[in-house]
Amino acid sequence: MGAVLFDIVPFPFAPAFTIMVFLQILFDLNVWAVIVIGVLGSVLGRYILLLYAPLLANKYLKSSKNDDIKFLGDKMNENKWKGVLVVLAYSLLPLPTTPLFLGAGISKIKPIYIIIPFLIGKFTSDSIALHLGKFAVENQQDIIDNIFSWESIASFTLGFVMLFCLFFVDWRTLIQTRKLAFDFKILN
Repeated sequence: MGAVLFDIVPFPFAPAFTIMVFLQILFDLNVWAVIVIGVLGSVLGRYILLLYAPLLANKYLKSSKNDDIKFLGDKMNENKWKGVLVVLAYSLLPLPTTPLFLGAGISKIKPIYIIIPFLIGKFTSDSIALHLGKFAVENQQDIIDNIFSWESIASFTLGFVMLFCLFFVDWRTLIQTRKLAFDFKILN
Protein backbone atom coordinates (compact mmCIF):
# COMPACT_ATOMS: atom_id res chain seq x y z
CA MET A 1 0.00 0.00 0.00
CA GLY A 2 2.88 2.36 0.74
CA ALA A 3 4.34 1.92 -2.74
CA VAL A 4 0.91 2.45 -4.32
CA LEU A 5 0.42 5.67 -2.36
CA PHE A 6 3.92 6.93 -3.17
CA ASP A 7 3.53 6.27 -6.92
CA ILE A 8 -0.07 7.36 -7.46
CA VAL A 9 0.58 11.07 -6.86
CA PRO A 10 0.87 13.38 -9.92
CA PHE A 11 3.91 15.32 -8.66
CA PRO A 12 7.47 14.35 -7.72
CA PHE A 13 7.35 12.57 -4.39
CA ALA A 14 9.74 10.40 -2.42
CA PRO A 15 10.68 7.25 -4.33
CA ALA A 16 8.57 4.21 -3.45
CA PHE A 17 11.66 2.23 -2.50
CA THR A 18 12.06 4.52 0.53
CA ILE A 19 8.86 3.22 2.13
CA MET A 20 9.84 -0.31 1.13
CA VAL A 21 13.24 0.02 2.80
CA PHE A 22 11.65 1.62 5.86
CA LEU A 23 9.10 -1.19 6.32
CA GLN A 24 11.64 -3.90 5.55
CA ILE A 25 13.97 -2.57 8.23
CA LEU A 26 11.28 -1.68 10.78
CA PHE A 27 9.62 -5.10 10.69
CA ASP A 28 12.69 -7.15 9.64
CA LEU A 29 10.79 -8.42 6.59
CA ASN A 30 12.10 -10.79 3.95
CA VAL A 31 13.83 -8.51 1.44
CA TRP A 32 12.65 -10.46 -1.62
CA ALA A 33 9.02 -10.44 -0.46
CA VAL A 34 9.24 -6.67 0.06
CA ILE A 35 10.77 -6.23 -3.40
CA VAL A 36 8.09 -8.27 -5.17
CA ILE A 37 5.14 -6.79 -3.27
CA GLY A 38 6.57 -3.26 -3.34
CA VAL A 39 7.32 -3.31 -7.07
CA LEU A 40 3.83 -4.62 -7.80
CA GLY A 41 2.48 -1.78 -5.65
CA SER A 42 4.57 0.75 -7.58
CA VAL A 43 3.34 -0.63 -10.89
CA LEU A 44 -0.27 -0.45 -9.68
CA GLY A 45 0.23 3.14 -8.49
CA ARG A 46 1.79 4.23 -11.78
CA TYR A 47 -0.92 2.41 -13.77
CA ILE A 48 -3.60 4.31 -11.86
CA LEU A 49 -1.67 7.53 -12.55
CA LEU A 50 -1.67 6.65 -16.26
CA LEU A 51 -5.45 6.25 -16.13
CA TYR A 52 -6.30 9.50 -14.36
CA ALA A 53 -3.62 11.73 -15.93
CA PRO A 54 -5.84 12.56 -18.95
CA LEU A 55 -8.65 13.62 -16.58
CA LEU A 56 -6.31 15.99 -14.75
CA ALA A 57 -4.94 17.32 -18.02
CA ASN A 58 -8.38 17.90 -19.51
CA LYS A 59 -9.50 19.72 -16.38
CA TYR A 60 -6.41 21.85 -15.68
CA LEU A 61 -4.46 22.23 -18.95
CA LYS A 62 -5.34 24.17 -22.08
CA SER A 63 -6.24 22.02 -25.06
CA SER A 64 -3.16 23.30 -26.92
CA LYS A 65 -0.88 21.93 -24.15
CA ASN A 66 -2.76 18.62 -24.18
CA ASP A 67 -2.29 18.46 -27.96
CA ASP A 68 1.41 19.24 -27.53
CA ILE A 69 1.90 16.41 -25.03
CA LYS A 70 -0.16 14.04 -27.22
CA PHE A 71 2.13 14.95 -30.13
CA LEU A 72 5.08 13.89 -27.98
CA GLY A 73 3.31 10.57 -27.29
CA ASP A 74 2.64 10.10 -31.00
CA LYS A 75 6.36 10.52 -31.67
CA MET A 76 7.09 7.85 -29.06
CA ASN A 77 4.50 5.56 -30.66
CA GLU A 78 6.16 5.86 -34.08
CA ASN A 79 8.92 3.51 -32.94
CA LYS A 80 7.57 1.48 -30.05
CA TRP A 81 10.83 -0.39 -29.40
CA LYS A 82 12.78 2.83 -28.97
CA GLY A 83 10.07 4.04 -26.61
CA VAL A 84 10.22 0.81 -24.62
CA LEU A 85 14.01 1.07 -24.35
CA VAL A 86 13.78 4.70 -23.23
CA VAL A 87 11.27 3.77 -20.50
CA LEU A 88 13.45 0.84 -19.39
CA ALA A 89 16.61 2.96 -19.24
CA TYR A 90 14.76 5.77 -17.50
CA SER A 91 13.33 3.33 -14.91
CA LEU A 92 16.80 2.08 -14.09
CA LEU A 93 18.02 5.57 -13.25
CA PRO A 94 17.39 7.24 -9.90
CA LEU A 95 15.10 9.80 -11.54
CA PRO A 96 11.46 10.50 -10.70
CA THR A 97 9.18 8.64 -13.11
CA THR A 98 6.20 10.94 -12.44
CA PRO A 99 6.83 13.12 -15.55
CA LEU A 100 7.16 10.00 -17.69
CA PHE A 101 3.84 8.57 -16.50
CA LEU A 102 2.02 11.91 -16.66
CA GLY A 103 3.19 12.41 -20.23
CA ALA A 104 2.33 8.84 -21.20
CA GLY A 105 -1.08 9.11 -19.56
CA ILE A 106 -1.94 12.46 -21.12
CA SER A 107 -0.83 11.26 -24.55
CA LYS A 108 -2.77 8.03 -24.03
CA ILE A 109 0.11 5.71 -24.83
CA LYS A 110 -0.99 2.11 -24.39
CA PRO A 111 -0.04 1.11 -20.83
CA ILE A 112 1.68 -2.09 -21.98
CA TYR A 113 4.43 -0.01 -23.64
CA ILE A 114 5.14 1.75 -20.38
CA ILE A 115 4.30 -0.76 -17.65
CA ILE A 116 6.41 -3.73 -18.79
CA PRO A 117 9.72 -1.85 -19.17
CA PHE A 118 8.91 0.09 -15.98
CA LEU A 119 8.34 -3.21 -14.14
CA ILE A 120 11.69 -4.58 -15.30
CA GLY A 121 13.58 -1.38 -14.49
CA LYS A 122 11.77 -0.89 -11.18
CA PHE A 123 12.42 -4.46 -10.08
CA THR A 124 16.11 -4.10 -10.86
CA SER A 125 16.62 -0.69 -9.27
CA ASP A 126 14.47 -1.44 -6.21
CA SER A 127 16.31 -4.72 -5.66
CA ILE A 128 19.55 -2.79 -5.47
CA ALA A 129 18.01 -0.16 -3.21
CA LEU A 130 16.56 -2.67 -0.78
CA HIS A 131 19.75 -4.65 -0.57
CA LEU A 132 21.49 -1.42 0.29
CA GLY A 133 18.99 -1.00 3.13
CA LYS A 134 21.33 -2.81 5.49
CA PHE A 135 23.95 -0.22 4.73
CA ALA A 136 21.40 2.49 5.48
CA VAL A 137 20.63 0.99 8.89
CA GLU A 138 24.29 0.73 9.77
CA ASN A 139 24.88 4.34 8.71
CA GLN A 140 21.61 5.96 9.68
CA GLN A 141 23.16 8.94 11.45
CA ASP A 142 25.14 9.88 8.35
CA ILE A 143 21.96 9.63 6.29
CA ILE A 144 20.04 11.88 8.68
CA ASP A 145 22.90 14.36 8.69
CA ASN A 146 22.84 14.46 4.86
CA ILE A 147 19.08 14.51 4.24
CA PHE A 148 19.47 17.94 2.69
CA SER A 149 22.57 16.98 0.73
CA TRP A 150 23.24 18.35 -2.71
CA GLU A 151 22.24 14.95 -4.15
CA SER A 152 18.79 14.91 -2.55
CA ILE A 153 18.16 18.55 -3.42
CA ALA A 154 19.39 17.97 -6.98
CA SER A 155 17.08 14.96 -7.43
CA PHE A 156 14.08 16.89 -6.13
CA THR A 157 14.95 19.88 -8.33
CA LEU A 158 15.46 17.67 -11.38
CA GLY A 159 11.97 16.22 -10.92
CA PHE A 160 10.46 19.69 -11.00
CA VAL A 161 12.59 20.72 -13.99
CA MET A 162 11.37 17.67 -15.88
CA LEU A 163 7.74 18.50 -15.06
CA PHE A 164 8.41 22.09 -16.15
CA CYS A 165 9.74 20.81 -19.48
CA LEU A 166 6.81 18.43 -19.97
CA PHE A 167 4.23 21.15 -19.44
CA PHE A 168 5.86 24.36 -20.66
CA VAL A 169 8.06 23.34 -23.61
CA ASP A 170 6.25 23.51 -26.93
CA TRP A 171 7.21 20.00 -28.03
CA ARG A 172 5.64 20.23 -31.46
CA THR A 173 7.73 23.31 -32.32
CA LEU A 174 10.87 21.75 -30.85
CA ILE A 175 10.56 18.48 -32.76
CA GLN A 176 9.30 19.88 -36.05
CA THR A 177 11.44 23.02 -36.33
CA ARG A 178 14.25 22.22 -33.88
CA LYS A 179 13.56 25.53 -32.10
CA LEU A 180 13.00 25.74 -28.37
CA ALA A 181 9.76 27.52 -27.54
CA PHE A 182 7.80 27.82 -24.32
CA ASP A 183 4.09 28.18 -23.66
CA PHE A 184 3.22 29.24 -20.14
CA LYS A 185 -0.50 29.59 -20.76
CA ILE A 186 -1.42 25.95 -20.25
CA LEU A 187 -4.34 26.15 -17.83
CA ASN A 188 -8.00 26.35 -18.79
